[in-house]
Order: sequence, then C-alpha cells, then structure tokens
Amino acid sequence: MSEASYVVGYTATEKGADAVALGVRLARGTGARLDVVIVLHIEQRGAVVPTDAGYERFVREQAESWLAEIDVPSDIEVRRHVRYADSSSEGLTEAAHELGAALIVVGAARGGLLGRLSIGSVANELLHSSDVPVAIAPVGSRSIGEGHGISRVTAAVGTRSGSDALLASSVALAGAASAPLRLVSLVTLDLPGSVDTRLANRTGAAHAEEVLEAARAALPADVAASASVASGDSIAEAMGELDWESDEIVVVGSSRLAQQGRLFLGATAAKVLRELSVPLIVVPRSTREGDRS
Repeated sequence: MSEASYVVGYTATEKGADAVALGVRLARGTGARLDVVIVLHIEQRGAVVPTDAGYERFVREQAESWLAEIDVPSDIEVRRHVRYADSSSEGLTEAAHELGAALIVVGAARGGLLGRLSIGSVANELLHSSDVPVAIAPVGSRSIGEGHGISRVTAAVGTRSGSDALLASSVALAGAASAPLRLVSLVTLDLPGSVDTRLANRTGAAHAEEVLEAARAALPADVAASASVASGDSIAEAMGELDWESDEIVVVGSSRLAQQGRLFLGATAAKVLRELSVPLIVVPRSTREGDRS
C-alpha cells in the first residue's frame, strides 16, 4: 500500500458521504490511504466554559460512532480520527500536517444542484487559507459505484504564477493513477479581449504544446498525455466545448494573489468550478516541503 494519505473531512450528512466517496475513488486510483476526520469545535471540550463531562463524553462517542459506521471498501486502507479545533478548516489542515497528507477532501455545499460543485463554508475557508491541495466532491458523488477510480486527469493551465506547481501536481496524480493526462490551455482566456482571435488561438496552441512537452518528460512512459485549448467568450462557453468523463478529475491552480505555499481561489478558478460536474482539486502556488503526491 502507498505511503500517501488523503484526509477526508467527514460529517454524518450526505455532504460527508460525498467526500468519502470521492476519497475512495482517489485512494483506489492511486493506492493512497484514507484518514477520515471528524472535527469537533474546541468549545465542545470546554476550553472557555467548562462543559459537563458526561455531555463531552457523549459528543465524542457519537462522533466515534459515526466514523465507525462509514462503509469503506475492504481494499482501501482507512483510519478514523476525532479532532478538536476552533474551526473545521483549521482542524482538517492540522490533521493533514500531522498525518503527512497530500490532499484534503471535502464535500460540496448542502442544497447544491445534483452533480455540481458548490462551495460551503468549510470548503471556502480551505480554498482561501490551506497550504495543502483541496479536493471538492460534487453533490451526489456518493451515488457513483465504488468500482470507479480515475479515468482521466485534466489540468487547466494558464501562464500566471503557480502553473509550475499545478503541472507538477497534475503529472504526479496522473502517474500515480496510471490515468491519461489532458492539459487544457487557458491562455486565450487570460489574454485581453482586444487581442485578435486568431492570434489568441495560436498563442494558446503554442502554450499547450509547450506545457505538454514538459509533462511528457515527467510522466511515466505508459501514461498518455494530450493538450487542447479552451477558447470562448466566457469560461462557461470554453468549458462547454470540452468533453468530460464521469470519472475525471480536474486540477486548477491557486490565484497569483495567494501567499506563497497557500491557496486563494482566483476568479478564473471560481468560474471554472461553477461550470464543472466532476471533482475539482485546487493546488497551492507551491507545495509544502516534504509533501507527497
């Protein structure tokens, strides 16, 4: 079994079940271990106002019971944890650090459209502060059969700061999953609207081929790689022109406004997220020293 670990943020809700389902897919595809974590807020342990010891014990036992009830396929190595923190995002990030996790997996906001990505409070906090890549499971991920893994990795690559870290993470994921890598150049969307369309398309194609060459040099020989250009008058139009597989994983980079090594969801990534019906991974501008993919 791989030494790689993915932390799954769990709540006893459909959102939590979606996060576990995506975690299983990722673990099955890459051979990673799952560390499923329930975060209890620190006040539940009486940090400010002492709580009744019996109630505190009840809350923890309830959390442990929920963790024990999670149905994870027998071929996936899984560990279960109860953590205390001031917030769920803080607890998940701390757990990822302590457990050496390469990824934090969370579910989409409750009440979102089936099969779509929407950002809840925990995901939003992680996407604006985490120094660990964050994966978001679309609503309804729990309904996908457990035999599914990763059929393709698509990396949305632009020319702005952070592209190197994004490419490295995408190559590592595709290599670990033995899944084809598709590089989608967003250059045409990064350029000013005044740029001639034909010039923008040529620039995008040249950029895609340049990134593809770098990816092929880093990928195992048996992992295929291809490149295409996302063009259109809007992110919605560009994303709509691309084909998507149900078991695909999309990887995007953090905003250039992010602090080094941390996430900050930029405008382009946020727009891409709203158009997707497949899981999304957001990668910090640079990974922490010692991270594994």
